[in-house]
Amino acid sequence: MDILYLMIICSVSVGVVFLILFIYNARKGQFEDDESPAVRILLDKDDPSDPPEKNKD
Repeated sequence: MDILYLMIICSVSVGVVFLILFIYNARKGQFEDDESPAVRILLDKDDPSDPPEKNKD
């Protein structure tokens, strides 16, 4: 029965650590990517056959 208490404490502790990490990263802006990299490559506007634009200053 003692091992059950130990396992409950460990699992709750791990859950709290992951919750704190999630909240920290959510506030830091980690999950604000509206356009994922998989879709971004489809919307790429660069054409490799076009010469690079020069500065017109």
